[in-house]
Amino acid sequence: MSHSRRNFLLNTLAATVCLACDNRAAVGATPSKPVRSATVDIENFSAAGASEGQVTVARVVKTDEEWREQLSRDSYVVTRQSGTERPFSGQYDKENGDGLYHCICCDTVLFDSKTKFDSGTGWPSFWQAISRFNVLERSGSRSGLLGSETGCARCDAHLGHVFSDGPRPTGLRYCMNSVALKFVPRGA
Repeated sequence: MSHSRRNFLLNTLAATVCLACDNRAAVGATPSKPVRSATVDIENFSAAGASEGQVTVARVVKTDEEWREQLSRDSYVVTRQSGTERPFSGQYDKENGDGLYHCICCDTVLFDSKTKFDSGTGWPSFWQAISRFNVLERSGSRSGLLGSETGCARCDAHLGHVFSDGPRPTGLRYCMNSVALKFVPRGA
């Protein structure tokens, strides 16, 4: 079996499992979250994408009702219930603008468009997070996928998954949900 066919089949399987997770989340299954500290270290970035250094900030914690009021239904299901949007349905899958991708929940900068690539999977994909402090990886994903679950370090939002079938230089593919992100043009 060719490498590209094998990747296609693995991606299709992953999408099917993700959609099953979305259906589970949509019927109200709320995953348990570990107790976390009141603060978190993240890396700040300028509007141009330059690092402004590491800072300690308050962790963003809200009630379920507050998240529901702040977020669209789709963003809530993905970020707060570990759901997954349908492939090729997200607004950022084909976004080619120059800018930064922020967390839809707390506005933490997560990815730079300079690391975005077309993975052909139907989700916006990046070969690197903007900072290891801002995007966390959780091995042993609740969805049972081959990749690790990724989340926002500041608010614990579910973002997507990271796989080891990405391009050079990292070999990683951060497969994100558009509804978990907010694109901000560079310098804005």
